[in-house]
Amino acid sequence: MTTSPLDRAADSFAAELARHRTGRGLSKKQLATLMGFDPSYVSHVEGRRHRPTEDFARRAEAVLEASGAIWQRFREYDDLRHARGDRAHREPPAPGQWLPPGTGLIVEREQATLTYLDDTYRCVIRRELYNAGTEPVTRYLVRVAVDRYPSDPGRSNRHHREHPLTFAELQLRAHRLDGDEREAMHWRAKHDRDAFKEIWLLFENADRRFPLYPGDRATIEYAYHVGADKWGPWFQRAVRVPTRHLAVRLDLPASLDPQVWGAETSLSAEEGPLRTPVARRDEGDRMIFDWATDEPPLNARYRMQWRFRARPEADADESGRVRPSDRMRGLGILQRGADLLRQPAQPFDLPREEQTARDVVDRLAAALLRLDELHPFSKGVGIAAPQIGIGRAAALVRPPDRSVEPVVLFNPRVVDASPDADEQYEGCLSFFDHRGLVPRPLRIDVEHAHLDGGRIITSFEYGMARLVAHEIDHLEGRLYVDRMTPGMPLVPVEEYGYSGQPWRY
Repeated sequence: MTTSPLDRAADSFAAELARHRTGRGLSKKQLATLMGFDPSYVSHVEGRRHRPTEDFARRAEAVLEASGAIWQRFREYDDLRHARGDRAHREPPAPGQWLPPGTGLIVEREQATLTYLDDTYRCVIRRELYNAGTEPVTRYLVRVAVDRYPSDPGRSNRHHREHPLTFAELQLRAHRLDGDEREAMHWRAKHDRDAFKEIWLLFENADRRFPLYPGDRATIEYAYHVGADKWGPWFQRAVRVPTRHLAVRLDLPASLDPQVWGAETSLSAEEGPLRTPVARRDEGDRMIFDWATDEPPLNARYRMQWRFRARPEADADESGRVRPSDRMRGLGILQRGADLLRQPAQPFDLPREEQTARDVVDRLAAALLRLDELHPFSKGVGIAAPQIGIGRAAALVRPPDRSVEPVVLFNPRVVDASPDADEQYEGCLSFFDHRGLVPRPLRIDVEHAHLDGGRIITSFEYGMARLVAHEIDHLEGRLYVDRMTPGMPLVPVEEYGYSGQPWRY
């Protein structure tokens, strides 16, 4: 049974409430007393038997001092509730209403810029802060993390044990900005580990203290350096306090022919590609890549990744080879083991969900464009929505002839198949390190939906029948290994000798 977005939002609120309550060591009865509610009501909200109210969410946020997390989960739920028409009229939000009660520091705007020059990465973070709390803010916590080989944790851990990140090489500098004036900020280490640092930026220096008082705003900027021997091809931003706007920029050498993509995840969503594309522009001998989002959810993580096509060895492992699955994962393709790949996709209610269906197809088409830069797909290629983290029943299938438009499938199901079948090797974007010999019928008849809600039956033969059947399996929670003859071995892709060749019929 599938759950609606509204149900999932209510579940996320209940989970956030329970997480902060237990983190504070409070029982449901103790929390209810502090909030002025009946204990049974708190129990019912956490148990998903009652939906949260605005008053409940405000009191829970204030009592548990959740830095806006509980309040934001309520706003996500409330927005969906109003979209469903659960209340006829919604009053427009008052200025600052998005701020939860009891919130301390918030980020009104963050601009993070990473520049690669002379084998060194220079990171500059600028944040516009607002103190929405009731106490002066005297320090701000920042984190610096490196990961030389993000697709190989064991190798990365060994590397950083032997070559730890040091404060000396960071050359950390921090300032509070006020117009054209720059006030230096002292800093103090909180945690010092091989590949991870936590640092308090202090609203003070040798000359004076300058706290950020309630109701005041300030812009801070800090910068540090890390050599390419310790920094892998990724740059991640994590949303730890309420944030209005987040922008990321990569400044890379054009001579290295960089290719950039991104992925995002949160507490309530599997990792998937960025919801909006990364914009690129050329500036002389540099390539600039920009991406931004408004009001990102708390605990969301946005990761920009890249490879230098003019220097492919930079991405290689110890054997000089990049695992194909890692390249796919880097493009936002879920890999075998992800829960979503084993769940039946939710059908579209067409034509009511026409726009949602169009949006999903647009994201699938964008993923195909990114894939074309990595692999020729001479046999044709298909991609299903669950593979990019969307649990909806949509897929694109492109035949070997690239001049032919991809087939778009909504809510497809096989209604007939020929008795004649054959076995051919298949690959899968979500299991790309291997190939497997899979039996398939030579013809299938597929019933699928149009955007206007009408149904049609289309017949596919030979290679297209195999491609379409493979994608329908994805929408039903299957992988091609489920179709293989028992005992039939998988073939590592480096031993597979038929890449670049069409299927044989």
